[in-house]
Amino acid sequence: MEKKTYDVIVVGGGIMGCSTAYYLMGADDKLKLTVVEMDPAYTRASSTLSMANIRIQFSLKENIQISQYAFDVLERFEDDMVVDDEKPNISYRREGNLFLVDDNGRSVAEEALALQKDLGCQVEWWSPEQIREHYPLYQPTGLLGGTFGSQDGHLDAYSVLMGYKAKARSLGTEFIKDEVIEIITEGGRVSGVRLASGGRLAGKFVVNCAGAWAAKVAQTAGVKLPVEPTKRQIFTLDTAVKPEGPLPLTILPSGLYFRTETGDLILLGKSMDDDPVGFDFTWDRKRFEDILWPELAEFVPTFDTLKLMRGWAGLYAVNTLDENAILGEWPEIKGLLLANGFSGHGLQQAPAVGRYMSELITGRTITLDLSIFGPERILKNKPLSEGGIV
Repeated sequence: MEKKTYDVIVVGGGIMGCSTAYYLMGADDKLKLTVVEMDPAYTRASSTLSMANIRIQFSLKENIQISQYAFDVLERFEDDMVVDDEKPNISYRREGNLFLVDDNGRSVAEEALALQKDLGCQVEWWSPEQIREHYPLYQPTGLLGGTFGSQDGHLDAYSVLMGYKAKARSLGTEFIKDEVIEIITEGGRVSGVRLASGGRLAGKFVVNCAGAWAAKVAQTAGVKLPVEPTKRQIFTLDTAVKPEGPLPLTILPSGLYFRTETGDLILLGKSMDDDPVGFDFTWDRKRFEDILWPELAEFVPTFDTLKLMRGWAGLYAVNTLDENAILGEWPEIKGLLLANGFSGHGLQQAPAVGRYMSELITGRTITLDLSIFGPERILKNKPLSEGGIV
């Protein structure tokens, strides 16, 4: 079989791969670039199976700056991604994020809020009385209050992904339906990839954007990444009592989170320590009934009467070292770049990361320095310290 040669091969055509391709072709339209994606229907893509949340409320400066850029991009996304007069509709709704705070989380929340304000973010501290004033169904008993980010919100993740993909293709990106089963290296640098179909692609740069499959892909080049595919479940609820208006993504100190969805429904989830690791997409009704529903009804008593409409499961690509992204060239293999381990933040971090990957590859001036997320810390076993919301 003929071996095709490219300047850049992107492994994984989800939100991160498509964003990277878009920025690369925008930086140099003469690049020969291909994206290899094994699931072009995106039935298992993490972004499309998520709650599609976009937020500014982080406690690491660079994560906040990444979100600030995402806010800018998403405001003009529909206009920027027009292809042949076709404009995507991403249903961007800035309905807020409300992080509730108890005694245990007070100091962390105060430090994060101060940093967010220093960086110009629109985040406020709300007392329990203010929380009840804005959302009368809530019962914040025993809580100190919460931080509310008015610019945070959610969108149609599939439309964002398709917007990036269509634009990248229009700029000259080739998309291949296949699976990368080996990253080929020679003399300490990448030389291409081998495909499940039997083909080989040659390339000077290979970018691992494989999401929950990132560690599996990296291992084929002898690279061990602390990234685990971890199941997260979401439940769709039809409550007997409806809120008067949209509810923000509301996050309890326990990790339970929920928000309103189109059609007067509620989306609910919770990340738990015993969430299974592996490529499992089943969902568990009993988990909702036994664990999540009682906790939800305690905070929103009127939600004690509801109907579970459906559920689904997706995968977080969890970086078990520090739950932050792994970005940049792997120190031991020249030309192998990583954009992995986003731990549930990939959708909102895709614009800044795609731009950063393109700048590293093309040698352009770095717009936002994300070297703090460099993979050297994996080799040195030195986690980033983000003492708050991750």
